[in-house]
Amino acid sequence: MAVQSSSLLGDFKNFILKGNVLDLAVAVILGGAFGKIVESFIKDVITPALLVPVFKATGAKDVESIIIGDGVKIGLFFSAIINFLVVGIVMFVVVRAYETAKKKLSRQEAMAEATDPLVLAQQELIESLNRLNTTVSQRN
Repeated sequence: MAVQSSSLLGDFKNFILKGNVLDLAVAVILGGAFGKIVESFIKDVITPALLVPVFKATGAKDVESIIIGDGVKIGLFFSAIINFLVVGIVMFVVVRAYETAKKKLSRQEAMAEATDPLVLAQQELIESLNRLNTTVSQRN
């Protein structure tokens, strides 16, 4: 039984020490902090700017106090919609920038690989062998 627990402990140690776990932890922490920034930006800047006509029409001072009917908090609902749209746009831009950078990096790697003398020599050798193979096939 002691062998299994040490194996389990060793496996857990290997799992924790992998770079992916650490990268994930950093991403979660940064994502939470960024989420608070986006939430404040939307709540304190964008939503009030977009809902100025609603504030004037209802006499409300902030989003939370925009209420219609019997307690329907329409202001908070509008704020949630705006929050969703802004977060969606930001995530779209981040993913698109990441994909663009990834494509650019792969193109640069391909260009670097293509200018490598060994790769060029290998390509020329393969082309020569293909021509030789074609010539031999045509003679037979």
